[in-house]
Amino acid sequence: MKKLLLVFSLYLSGFTCFAQQADSLHKVAKQFMRNGDYPNAIIVLSNALKSDPDNLEIQKDLAFTYYLQRNYSASVEAGRKLIARNDADEQCYQILGMAYKAINESKQADKMYKQGIKKFPSSGELYNEYGEMLWANKDAEAIRFWEKGIEVDPNYSSNYYNASKFYYFSYDKVWSLIYGEIFINLESYSRRTPEIKLLLIDGYKKLFTDLKLPKNQVNKNLFAAAYLSIMAELSPTVTLGVTSESINILRSKFILEWFDKFGDKYPFRLFEYHRQLLKAGMFDAYDQWAFGASMNLSSFQNWTTQHADDYNRFINFQKGRVFKLPAGQNYRNLNSK
Repeated sequence: MKKLLLVFSLYLSGFTCFAQQADSLHKVAKQFMRNGDYPNAIIVLSNALKSDPDNLEIQKDLAFTYYLQRNYSASVEAGRKLIARNDADEQCYQILGMAYKAINESKQADKMYKQGIKKFPSSGELYNEYGEMLWANKDAEAIRFWEKGIEVDPNYSSNYYNASKFYYFSYDKVWSLIYGEIFINLESYSRRTPEIKLLLIDGYKKLFTDLKLPKNQVNKNLFAAAYLSIMAELSPTVTLGVTSESINILRSKFILEWFDKFGDKYPFRLFEYHRQLLKAGMFDAYDQWAFGASMNLSSFQNWTTQHADDYNRFINFQKGRVFKLPAGQNYRNLNSK
């Protein structure tokens, strides 16, 4: 019995030693990855796997490094092994998806994403990437997956980004505006934020070129019809055009009207945030942040100079909070009978 315990103890000691060696090599490989030295990263990761062949994180980094090196066939091979594991996580499917997309292997990618979504039905990332693959192939079904991603994972920003752009180029400007503004609050200072801010400005202009939209067949959506009914009432606000001043007046009045007529019926975090800023005297600064620089840079600079304290107060407030959406506030499919 003592001999068995000794053998088992030696086995555990050896396993721990190999695991520590693999961990040490993994750290070295990550540094090579950060420096863009992918051949050395692959050498070290491969040696790390000799010490700990079942290490999921090392296997993922190896597959990803092959992708970064543009050795897509090796990345696909490593990625297939990853998703075959019982403990495969979302990243395994993402890595293989990137490799498939790089070689335009749409059929295999389609099958893989469906498998991943079945395993991770609440993954906003997988819905988004599947939608992007479909859209790259000019398949308008992409929006169905971005919408589903918004529904199951309401705080993952990329689905809003893609959905906002999709609706911007369609006849449905309401959801382009709503999703776009949610996106810039979830992702306030990324390289994609200025793009969506410009889209929002142009989206408001397009919205007011045709406020017959509530009567259109597409607007059987009850939430959108409520939104547009208020915008139609407030259209005189932008008689002289959509400017940084008129859009702020429009949106301020909109929030007051919304909570008077629909706030209880349709609780909505974005509009609740607007009301919070109005009550705190920061909504003007927020609208300047959202639209000012993209609409008229010199006017924005003048405003922030003249209202420096107000603007800085809002920026500090914004950076100190996390904008999060609760589940159950996705009204895109709220249709009348």
